[in-house]
This record gives sequence, C-alpha cells and structure tokens, in this order.
Amino acid sequence: MPSLLRHHRLKLLALFLAANAVLLLLLGAGDVKAVGEWVWLDILAEGGAMLLSLTWILLMLKARPSGRVTNFLVLGLGGVFLSLWADVLDEFIRMPAQIHWDHWLESGPMPVGLLLLTIGIYHWHREQLLISAQMEKRERLFREHRLFDAVTPLGGADYLRRQLGPALAEARSEQKPLSLALLDLNGFGALTRRFGHEEGDLLLQSLTQLLLLNLRRQDLLCRLAGDRFIVMLPDTGEDQAARLAGELALAVRHFAYRTRQQGERLHLDAAVAVVMAIRDTPEELLERLNRALWQAKSRRFAETA
Repeated sequence: MPSLLRHHRLKLLALFLAANAVLLLLLGAGDVKAVGEWVWLDILAEGGAMLLSLTWILLMLKARPSGRVTNFLVLGLGGVFLSLWADVLDEFIRMPAQIHWDHWLESGPMPVGLLLLTIGIYHWHREQLLISAQMEKRERLFREHRLFDAVTPLGGADYLRRQLGPALAEARSEQKPLSLALLDLNGFGALTRRFGHEEGDLLLQSLTQLLLLNLRRQDLLCRLAGDRFIVMLPDTGEDQAARLAGELALAVRHFAYRTRQQGERLHLDAAVAVVMAIRDTPEELLERLNRALWQAKSRRFAETA
C-alpha cells in the first residue's frame, strides 16, 4: 500500500477531496436524521456497493502504472463511487423539499463515470491485444528458449540474426523496404550500480512492455546485450523508420518508472539510430546500424559539449 500511495497519491487525494466536498455540501444544506429514521437495508445495500467501488479503485491503482488508460478507469470508477457515496449520505441527511440539486449529486456522476469506465476498458482491451500480438512471435519459437533473453524475455541477438536473413530475402524478392532501429539507453549502467541489478531487471521488463505497446503488429523487438534494443521494421522506409524510432525515444523519455524500494522516479533517455537495408547481409546491416548509433551519439555529445 505505501508504494500505491506514492505512485497514485494525487488521484487518491482528488477522490478524497471530492468525497468530502459532497459531504460538506449536503451537511450545509440539510439536517442529520435521527437514528430511528435510518433505513438499514438501504444503508447496507448502498454502502456495500460504495465500498466495493472504492475497493475496485484501489485494486486497479495497485495493479496498473500511470497513463491514459489508468486515468480513464480512475475517472470512471470515481464517478460511480461519488454517485454511490451521495446515495449513502442521503440515508443520513434530510434535504429541504425546495432543494433539488442533491438529486444531481446522486444521479449525475453515475452515467458519466460509466461512460468513462467503458472508454477505459475499451482501451485496456486494445492494450492487451497489442501485447498479446507481440507475444505470439515469441511463443512460436518458445521451445528454442536459448534464443530468448532471460530478463525481458525478448529475442536475443542470435534470434534477431535468424529472423533477419529471411526478412532481407523477402524484402528483396518483393521489392519492399526493410529498416532497423536501434535504441541505446543512456546511463543505464549508472542506474544499476546505484539501485542494484534486480531493480535494473525490473526496469527493463517494464520498459519492454512500453516499447511493445508503441510498435506495430508486424514489427519485431529484440534485446541486444545490456541496455540496447533493436527493432526490425518490415515494409518501412528510412524516413518512416526514423519517425517510429523518434516516437520510441519520446516514450522512453516520458516513461514513469519508480523504484520498488525508494519509490524514486527514474528519468530515462535513449539514443536512436536507423538504417534501411540495401543489399546487405545481416552482419553488414547490423554493422552499419552500430556505426550509425556511434555517429548519432558523437553528434549529440558534440552538441552538448
């Protein structure tokens, strides 16, 4: 729970303030009912539903990272919770007959919340489909586990070379472009020395999911040694590949990762390089890609010097 409060404390604080605002509005306009006026069946039913909605919010926040999908789910469940909360308070507070806005507090947030919750579930479903589509590529050759990285688990360098040969041959026979993009995490070694290799592995696993969500179905993501990821981009020219690589670098820059122990936000950055296959062998293409990355990092160093 402490890590949950650190990671989503602003969302929980906003929900707490909204619930108290509803309570103060009703107390300011109405009178508290006597105990004899309480309808226990309604209190138990509405109160139980309200507590369940709050439990769903806490469980969802504990299981998901920050992002657009999480925001939709929180807003949707928050609307449901506030509507049920107002219903529960209505059992304890009597409102004057001339006041009608309390009905809006009880009924208004519910349909808005359900709409936002539906949008969030839709995007959550699409998110899972994207991850599943990428995972299918690894499951086909799962029996050859030695070709896969032990941490992420993406295909490793040997797996990439096995896929690159047929992909180059297909691109030449069909006269379609094929590009490679290389991402190199800046300062990853310093992070592992500071927080430990276990935290570094967790970071790479979370980052892998982020990169997979930003790739197309036909793209293949592999992990090279250390802190380098490579993406094979079929039917993709160099300009389009450069745009995709830039989007991946931007996603890494905005990645909201916090360490498990200290809860400290880690700021990541990645250098990228892109090459398009011409008439290269797999080794020649990978060598050109490494040279392109070295040149990109040299230019970046010169600009910041």
